[in-house]
Amino acid sequence: MNEPAPLLRLDSVTVTLGGRTALRDASLTLHPGELVGLIGPNGAGKTTLLRAALGLVPLAAGRVRVDGRPVAAARPLVGYVPQRHDFAWDFPVDVAGAVLAARTRAVGWLRPARAADRRAAAEAIDRVGLTPLCRRPVGELSGGQRQRVLVARALATAPRLLLLDEPFTGVDTPTRRLLGELLAELRAAGTGLLMATHDLASAAERCDRVALVDGTVAAVGGPELLADAGSVLRAFGLRSAVGA
Repeated sequence: MNEPAPLLRLDSVTVTLGGRTALRDASLTLHPGELVGLIGPNGAGKTTLLRAALGLVPLAAGRVRVDGRPVAAARPLVGYVPQRHDFAWDFPVDVAGAVLAARTRAVGWLRPARAADRRAAAEAIDRVGLTPLCRRPVGELSGGQRQRVLVARALATAPRLLLLDEPFTGVDTPTRRLLGELLAELRAAGTGLLMATHDLASAAERCDRVALVDGTVAAVGGPELLADAGSVLRAFGLRSAVGA
């Protein structure tokens, strides 16, 4: 039986930012219902890889395909959960408005929200447990609550591919538990998940595969790859420690 086509495919992707190569010759695939973790130190290129998959940075070389199509054509299929500091939390909007804005942006800024948009936003807010806070200004939320807003914004567009940048960093235990349950539900429903994380224990527990990122995709394998101390240390830039 032939293996199903990947939902996301990066072929020899190179990204240059400000005259510096942020990612070089990186290749990776992800299939529906699969959770792949991106493991690596700060500055290794994990966020750049996510942004390349989103079509947010120009490629110096290589190709990205989502569901077999160029990123621009497949963008409605893709959701993104950025790091919390990338969102303007001082903007005067409540939880409901912040999530609804993601929904209406996906279908056109100038089009008023429809009943279906409001329903999708409300359902996403409920999935992350923020319905009681839906009228609270986002600037008054805790760190864990803010992370839930970012996840709800992505879920409101019903993506087939969800990219997450450090979703477990700095969140409380209830939010960590809720996010873990959500990821499991999304996988079971066939959503493809690509998650950058520093949390090796969480990656080993949750991911189907992990990709070690060190300016490129240095290695890809099952969670057992994280038990290979040499591979992990090399991916985290500690080459002298492993004699490389």
